[in-house]
Amino acid sequence: MAQVYGHYVDEVIGTQEALRAIVSPAGARAANKVIDNIDDAAARFIAASSLVFVASRSKAGILDLTPRGDPAGFVHVLDPKTLALPDRPGNHRMDTFTNVIDTGDIGLIFVIPGHRDTLRVAGRATLVRDAALGEQLAVHGKPSEFVLMIQVNHVQSHCPKAFVRGGVWDSAKWPDTSNVPSLAELMVAHGSPVTVQEMDDIMVRDGETRLY
Repeated sequence: MAQVYGHYVDEVIGTQEALRAIVSPAGARAANKVIDNIDDAAARFIAASSLVFVASRSKAGILDLTPRGDPAGFVHVLDPKTLALPDRPGNHRMDTFTNVIDTGDIGLIFVIPGHRDTLRVAGRATLVRDAALGEQLAVHGKPSEFVLMIQVNHVQSHCPKAFVRGGVWDSAKWPDTSNVPSLAELMVAHGSPVTVQEMDDIMVRDGETRLY
């Protein structure tokens, strides 16, 4: 028995050798699917994606994961080694941007609604302001003030098992959300000094006036 974060477990897997004693190495198809650039197939996938999850790391080692969404193809492929990810109005925390400034590390998972496969991209990011690029990434006439330029060094496809197991695109398998807290409820519970109704009103106004 071993104790992990106050809980007892049968075994801790603490080395690569211990892991591989249980799980055999990846087969050739899985091991050889990583490339270091955006080829035509990856570019076509990105062009159809309207949602990307962005992972970044602070200088303190704290990981952050945030969704970014826009009309399909909002992340532009500038060349086989470079992506441009636009920014939209938010809450001014700038967690991703401050992390990029501190470490530059970034990871992306591209999602296409209704499509079970995903695409993973990792590399280094730089935060820039550029008028021409901001206009190129505009939506509804609103240019992107900031752009994350991403130098790609890792691209791989990801199988659909997670989306199948989670029933993500199958509405018959969606859970009952009647007891799920709203964003307003979560924010008040976590320290916002207003009522849930007041916070909900703020969220509604923000969605109506600051989407772009």
